[in-house]
Amino acid sequence: MTETTSVLARPAPLRPTRAAATSAVAAVVGVAVLGRHGLSAWSLVEAATAAVLVWVAAIDLETRLLPNRIVLPAALVVTAASALLGPRAFVEHLLCALAAGAFLGVAAALRPGDLGMGDAKLALLLGALLGTDVLTGLLIGFCLVAAVGLVLLAREGRPALKRTLPLGPFLAVGALATLLLAGGT
Repeated sequence: MTETTSVLARPAPLRPTRAAATSAVAAVVGVAVLGRHGLSAWSLVEAATAAVLVWVAAIDLETRLLPNRIVLPAALVVTAASALLGPRAFVEHLLCALAAGAFLGVAAALRPGDLGMGDAKLALLLGALLGTDVLTGLLIGFCLVAAVGLVLLAREGRPALKRTLPLGPFLAVGALATLLLAGGT
């Protein structure tokens, strides 16, 4: 859960409390993406977006909020870069961004206490970045959050059912795994 009715009035912070450590991790992840994909205009977009994903995941872990002021401009920049750098892939990335965002947007509308619109906006960014590979990224993210939920349930029993987990970090890890392991688009 990233945004609930009680926290909608306050915007998400633009930086995590451990900004230096988060910056270091973001830089390492960005370099790893460049190492995996080589140096090209699109791989620079992928690397920068990977760093943004680390940053917003850290914020979500701390606050249970994903900052619109980072996620939405990043989605716009990635979509624009897709149009400029690969016009043939642009339609795929745009449609995947809209589909992934709509999928989680509908889920957030149906279960607003369990899922936030920030997660839907993050899915929009992931679709713009990964294209059809967004399915892999989302699946990895959902499997990771389910695994953590099962571990908590095994450790804590029924009280674990009342806990909430921020989905953003799991979606970010799913996207990063897709970029680094499956190759991304």
